[in-house]
Amino acid sequence: MTIAPGSNVLTVSRQEELSPGEFCLLALLCEHQSHGWSLATMLARDGEIGAIWSIARPLVYTGLRRLETEGMIVTTGLERGQRGPHRVIYGPTAAGRKAVKQWLLDPVEHVREIRSLFLLKVVLAQRLGLDPKPLLEAQRALMTPFVAWLEARLDDVDPELEPTEATVLFFRLETAQTTVRFIDHMLEVGKPAKASRGKSKNASK
Repeated sequence: MTIAPGSNVLTVSRQEELSPGEFCLLALLCEHQSHGWSLATMLARDGEIGAIWSIARPLVYTGLRRLETEGMIVTTGLERGQRGPHRVIYGPTAAGRKAVKQWLLDPVEHVREIRSLFLLKVVLAQRLGLDPKPLLEAQRALMTPFVAWLEARLDDVDPELEPTEATVLFFRLETAQTTVRFIDHMLEVGKPAKASRGKSKNASK
């Protein structure tokens, strides 16, 4: 693992052939067989998964064709439409399931995608009933030295002489530190914390 100076990219050796969106489609199909329309609904901006990682409807169908071509999914049936055309149901192959499990083990390379792609991987792993601990530990191993590097860079920058660089570095440092705290919490309790809403029922009046 290397951190390029002046870059927000954490470089790891593994390169994936499928795009994150295609892996997302594959993971959802590993959860349960489905058709393009249903997947597109889940991945719309206001959808269940789209709130984290959205994919435009045309790209959903493009991704399904790619996954089928790569041997990651196969047609498993048809859903007969009442008025519209029949919808093709897809399911994962053994190779597809293996690829998803491997993808969910790999930490996110780009810091700018930490708050989207990393969260997507954690959520998908949970939905598939997989232990997210290997992903969390791998991501933390990448983030910890990056936090130290950002702290050192920020110490070397004069905010009065270089306000733009100082602001960007501070924002990236806050984002990285928040991610590490999130990972530490997930590793400790294995589930997200409940948000505090109002006063405790047992609080004194």
